[in-house]
Amino acid sequence: MKYFQRLCLILPILLVLLTSTISCNKTKTKIEKPNIVWITSEDNSKHYLKMFDDNGVATPNIESLANHGITYSRAFSNAPVCSVARSAIITGSYGPRIGAQYHRKLKMVPMPDSLMMFPAYLRNAGYYTTNNNKEDYNIKKGDSVWDDSSKNASWRNRKLGQPFFHVYNIGITHEGSLHFTKEEMMLNSTKTGENTFKVQPNHPNTKIFRYTNALYRDKMQEMDTKVGEVVKALEEDGLLENTFIFYFGDHGGALPGSKGYLYETGLHVPLIVHVPEKYKHLAGNEKGIVNKGFVSFIDLAPTVLNLAGIHIPEKIDGRAFLGKNISIDEVNTRDETYSYADRFDEKYDQVRAIRKGKYKYIRNYQPFNYDGILNNYRYKQLAFKEWQSLYEEGKLNDIQAAFYKERTPEMLFDIESDPYETKNLISQPKYHTISNDLRERLDKWVKEMPDLSFFPEHFLIEKAIENPVQYGKEHKKEIHKYIDISNLCLSKFESVKQEVMNSLTSKDPWQRYWGLITCSNFKKDASALESIIRTIASNDPENLNRVRAAEYLGIINAENPSAVMINTLYNSKKPAEALLILNSIIVMQSKRYNYKFDIQLKNIEEVVSENSEVKSRLEYLEVL
Repeated sequence: MKYFQRLCLILPILLVLLTSTISCNKTKTKIEKPNIVWITSEDNSKHYLKMFDDNGVATPNIESLANHGITYSRAFSNAPVCSVARSAIITGSYGPRIGAQYHRKLKMVPMPDSLMMFPAYLRNAGYYTTNNNKEDYNIKKGDSVWDDSSKNASWRNRKLGQPFFHVYNIGITHEGSLHFTKEEMMLNSTKTGENTFKVQPNHPNTKIFRYTNALYRDKMQEMDTKVGEVVKALEEDGLLENTFIFYFGDHGGALPGSKGYLYETGLHVPLIVHVPEKYKHLAGNEKGIVNKGFVSFIDLAPTVLNLAGIHIPEKIDGRAFLGKNISIDEVNTRDETYSYADRFDEKYDQVRAIRKGKYKYIRNYQPFNYDGILNNYRYKQLAFKEWQSLYEEGKLNDIQAAFYKERTPEMLFDIESDPYETKNLISQPKYHTISNDLRERLDKWVKEMPDLSFFPEHFLIEKAIENPVQYGKEHKKEIHKYIDISNLCLSKFESVKQEVMNSLTSKDPWQRYWGLITCSNFKKDASALESIIRTIASNDPENLNRVRAAEYLGIINAENPSAVMINTLYNSKKPAEALLILNSIIVMQSKRYNYKFDIQLKNIEEVVSENSEVKSRLEYLEVL
């Protein structure tokens, strides 16, 4: 009885203790998930931060983050321009696979494979998701992505104890900050001395380029101050011990030949992750280290989901590099990244690249589209204008002039010995084993996606826009054939002559299209097929095939292409098609070919001429 009485006295106390323990465990569960903050800076490759490159400037706030976390010395955007890079980030998917590869989208595409933009998974798991404030996706956004996406978005508006994911975008380093006049350059000095760095070897070493470099480095330091303000706000709110902080550039830099191009200055970005002490087990238990493994933007979404303890959808292309079940040593061994470039605003090209270890292989599918093709917004920068003027005046050396000259279909660079990719090694026999390996890897990648850019953009808008991924799956065989045709130019013409001829006479218009591009890559070596090409230029039912045929004839100086190109422009009722035609016109009127074009605005269909990107081209051609 006495024992029973004692038990009755003790039992309430035990119940209180048990309830308290359960309550504590519940509270612990609520705060178990880490907060995650992204700080992004626009138009910023790693080359301008001293912690990544001796030619950069000090960024003490970013360096402080690195002291308490991990520096990723080989982090890459998959695309060198805003909307395409951000589309890869938000989906975890390659743009050419999902139809999100064109910058300044003419049409939005849906999310692929029943995926959601990754913040929606966080939100469904109880996270407060905020974006301050740039989105710039090429993809239709659902309602469930952000709790708040605005200039006022903040983690401070969440519920008490609620974990959060917050994005803070810094626009200080955007290329628009380098759009100054000569008068402004004379009036405003820079904090960074104009002789405290080296001008990269492919740029002319002029007053304008040195001033632009110095001003850009000033902007880096302004950006770093803003990074410090965000970190300080987190510290003041007592959140640093629970918060992963990612800092990264959103793609390559703003200096000429960087943003918009698949060179390292367009892709290789700074990435630092601050690791809170209580979650260091999710990052290998070490801080202040440098991880040399290759990570890219498609890896960011699965990494955040993994840190938050959320299942990573199987159809995401990327791989997590932090979090549960991730070996930091394994990440350190990753040595491969892929990238792509298509249309940026009104400028078309089609380039793919792979970097593996220290070697970079670039495949220019249309190498006659030289790098320096005008883009109106880009050429608001005085340095760009001067670069082009000096080329036209014959005042550049071979390395500096390469930007305005025709490229080779393949390029190979040793990034460690040639960080600015000025020495193409593709033709050197001692590198053939490396180039063959990288060519095969890249070819396998574009086929496995499959790469939708082997259809012209206007065709994708008409046929594939509702479900690009499914369209790619259904037409994988055709895409593989187009890729194979495009690769014929990598062989000797006589060994593939019959295959090229078969493509030109195919009933499939896009086999003819790629056959013509292949002939343009062969130039006069393909002159045996000139009569077939002339027939295509005269009466092919596809506008673009007539243009590509005329382009070939113009490249080999067999016939002035202007009449065919102008007539197809007048015939076009599709802005994306007209943009490709105008791109060829720009190439044909360049210094290399110097053909003249007399385009009359009144003859262009209104649905075409009123398109904003077409207007940019017509403005440059002085048609408006």
